[in-house]
Amino acid sequence: MQDRRFSHQRERIYAAVLNSHAHPSAEMVYQQLKPEMPRLSLGTVYRNLRQMAAEGRLMELSGPAARFDAVVIPHTHFRCTGCGAVLDLDLPYDPALDAQAAEQGCTVMGHSLCFTGLCPQCGAGAGTNL
Repeated sequence: MQDRRFSHQRERIYAAVLNSHAHPSAEMVYQQLKPEMPRLSLGTVYRNLRQMAAEGRLMELSGPAARFDAVVIPHTHFRCTGCGAVLDLDLPYDPALDAQAAEQGCTVMGHSLCFTGLCPQCGAGAGTNL
């Protein structure tokens, strides 16, 4: 019985990330699911998200607060230093970066490229043209 409930929680946590374009943090997932799952704890959400990231089912994005992405193919992100939003950028993946690191003797197991700055909404308020 416990395993079934854990599995249900795990699948709801995964679905919350899968259906979000906000690259949610564990806290965001917890707040979304808590009304329908009152016994859910923030620790359970963290453990499941981290486990799914370790399994390759999710991508964990480091930063001031870890965020999670259900798109696990290599792609580029942008993190807004103004509002904290994390966005996918429509930039082509560049395998040459992996090759350049390998040429320097590194064993590349993957890479993550994340730009930082102000998103269009925050940049407009600051008079910045991005």
